[in-house]
Amino acid sequence: DKSDKYDSRDVERLQQDDKWVENYLIWRHDVVDDTLKMIDESFQWRKEYTVNDLSESVLPKWLFEIGALFLHGYDKEGYKLFWFKVKHHTRDPKQQLDKKKLVAFWLEHYAKRDHGKPLTVVFDMAETGLSHIDLDFVRFIVNCFTDYYPNFLTKIVIFEMPWIMNAAFKIVKGWLGPDAISMLKFTNKSDVQEYISGEYLPPHMGGTDSFKYSYPPLVDDDFQTPLCENGPITSEDEHESKEEIDADTKEAGELNEAQNVNQKKMNSIEQISKSEETDKTEVKPKNAKKALTTFKGPLLHISPAEELYFGSKETGEKKCLIVLTNVTKNVVAFKVRTTAPEKYRVKPSNSSCEPGTSLDIIVSLHGGFAASLQDRFLIMAAEMDQSSGAGGPELTQFWKEVPRTKVMEHRLRCHVIESSKPSSLTLKDNAFNIPAKTNEDLHIQLTHLLQINRRLEEQMNRCLWFQQLSVALSLLSVTVAAFCFYLAYGQRS
Repeated sequence: DKSDKYDSRDVERLQQDDKWVENYLIWRHDVVDDTLKMIDESFQWRKEYTVNDLSESVLPKWLFEIGALFLHGYDKEGYKLFWFKVKHHTRDPKQQLDKKKLVAFWLEHYAKRDHGKPLTVVFDMAETGLSHIDLDFVRFIVNCFTDYYPNFLTKIVIFEMPWIMNAAFKIVKGWLGPDAISMLKFTNKSDVQEYISGEYLPPHMGGTDSFKYSYPPLVDDDFQTPLCENGPITSEDEHESKEEIDADTKEAGELNEAQNVNQKKMNSIEQISKSEETDKTEVKPKNAKKALTTFKGPLLHISPAEELYFGSKETGEKKCLIVLTNVTKNVVAFKVRTTAPEKYRVKPSNSSCEPGTSLDIIVSLHGGFAASLQDRFLIMAAEMDQSSGAGGPELTQFWKEVPRTKVMEHRLRCHVIESSKPSSLTLKDNAFNIPAKTNEDLHIQLTHLLQINRRLEEQMNRCLWFQQLSVALSLLSVTVAAFCFYLAYGQRS
């Protein structure tokens, strides 16, 4: 009746989006009066909380940084997990409205992206106590799913609820209603994997997921479709891009030879410039440590584990290396996505890795773009059947059919290395006609050396195994021969 009662964008969507209307009806068991009442209440709430205009910029940054709410992973039925880290929440009436808007922001953010596909809510109550109980906030969360977002909840997994909170949750059950109560799943470390597999559970919940929430950017931002092999090429940059592609190919072919030369150069520098050790460590120790870290996933080991290092516009470092190692007995298909597909070229971006082998992925900035801390990369991997091919058409069909629950995901952040002032170490390099190496070059070389070292260790282990087998067979042969002689001698006697 009143034109200002609802947000006009919600009214327009209701008139055009049959799926939205259907979800309201399903949630209210096709009772039209109850459905209309729910639409009225939810539309008024959406306008009061300005849900359509919620964004990162209108909410306090610290709310995102503490990591109390975020989307990550999937349950065993393939539904997205909405995490509430209760230990990060404290009662504060002054912050309550902003916290409620943060919940609305996440729900709206996901609803728009996945068109209302239901969520599984996880209340992680490990390390919580009375100071974390906030019934007003809990009631708001419950209302979001029962009154404001129709057909948007599959279940609520509550992990390790302290016994002292039993009385509080009896009150919560009264708010839920019979349908929602059946969705409550009280779990602990021994049975939580009935609902969520270990790959999406952190270690304290008995899982293997090494994911750590961080901000910026939003931890579950949209990752674009896999980058094409040669990256985005625009008409004005086509010539430049082709030159860069040729340079990448040449670089990959000559990398092993360059490593030996660079190692000798680095050793010479170390002997000459021990007195300048302090200047050297100001630039490199953190980067060197990062270069040697490896994420050990169930399908692939990925190096580096967390961050890709690019230079700023001043340093000009535009290439980075990712090393994938297949630790399974099957072929593993993988593809790379990014939040900024217009910036990066990835080679290869959609391929497969044979069992027990390693594969290098070169990530380079396109044209005049510079890396940003907001940029993220997503590596997706899944095991393929031995009978499946590994060509382009087979991979395309494979990714269409593989269940989301069988896909391993790992995210990498971008780290921008700022330019540093010239040191005497650089002058020493130039004095001996040694080209100054960027941190990213060293990062690539160190990662390669690490992989080569591991491969050599694997070969040595195989050689030792064969050697031990040969010795054992030789001893067995000598023993058999001696036994035969003994029998022959006994018969003659």
